[in-house]
Amino acid sequence: MKHENLLSAPPIIRDFLTYSETIKGRSSRSVDEYYLDLQTFFRYILLIRGKVDPHTDFEKISIESVDAELIASVTISDLYSFIVFCKDNRENSAATRARKTSTLRIFFKYLTNQIRLLEVNPAEMLDSPKVKQSLPKHLTLEDSITLLNSVEGDNKERDYCILTLFLNCGMRLSELCGINIGDIHPDGTLRLLGKGNKERVVYLNDACADAIKAYMAVRPNDGIVATDRNALFISRNKRRISGKTVQYIVKKYLEKSGFGGQGLSTHKLRHTAATLMYQHGNVDIRVLKDILGHSNLGTTQIYTHISNNQIKNAIDSNPLANIKSKKQ
Repeated sequence: MKHENLLSAPPIIRDFLTYSETIKGRSSRSVDEYYLDLQTFFRYILLIRGKVDPHTDFEKISIESVDAELIASVTISDLYSFIVFCKDNRENSAATRARKTSTLRIFFKYLTNQIRLLEVNPAEMLDSPKVKQSLPKHLTLEDSITLLNSVEGDNKERDYCILTLFLNCGMRLSELCGINIGDIHPDGTLRLLGKGNKERVVYLNDACADAIKAYMAVRPNDGIVATDRNALFISRNKRRISGKTVQYIVKKYLEKSGFGGQGLSTHKLRHTAATLMYQHGNVDIRVLKDILGHSNLGTTQIYTHISNNQIKNAIDSNPLANIKSKKQ
């Protein structure tokens, strides 16, 4: 947990956050989001219960007074009115409201099933706002090749290796930055540390193996900070490369390739890898789930989208496509 104001959280909420991180293995980022969502929710509850001056700046309402009695008074009507408040007063998108709904369900389930604070879970029947499923932005196969061919300069081996791993393995930014030399095994596999400190192994294809080999031949070995000597990717400051630096590198080559201003990013390269594997490699969706390190299949299923061209080609490939009536 990294949020600077976390110490001001009520004990019940703090215990929930600790449980989420240490027992459930949620990432620090997820736990921080839980806290911010619950902070917003209980500020709202304190406001509608008349526990604070109605003229108080909403962002300055303290939730330190939240206790078991207040929590037990929450009803499903309160939960729905909070979601409406987020939509109308805070202009939260459907996706943001859906995340807040998920946080509330997880929190109240913990209170009911884990610590038995509540006999009845008010969030058990709480429905989530419908979120329009938009297809993730990604590069085409030709675009990906163009991006790789754009790499040049003093750090071309390192930068090419970074782009190659993103586009072939579909790893997250944090996973790439966290790779150690010792994570690369002689059998052609790579160990990654994913969200919630979950480990997984991915296989390095020839492109990845060759890119790593070329980079290792020029990777600096002298002057590296002691704690970062085993890091695979090294910055010009002789430290483990940071996420911000990798984002800058990716953005630079996207712009150089003519793909700037399209909302593309390191995460979109992950989407690209997943899409290319699914569309061109006939990869089973369950296998793709394991490659990407998703917790559930539902997250992976967005990559099962099929382009209009694929649909057209499928229909055109029907052996009856060219059969016409003899009466014409």
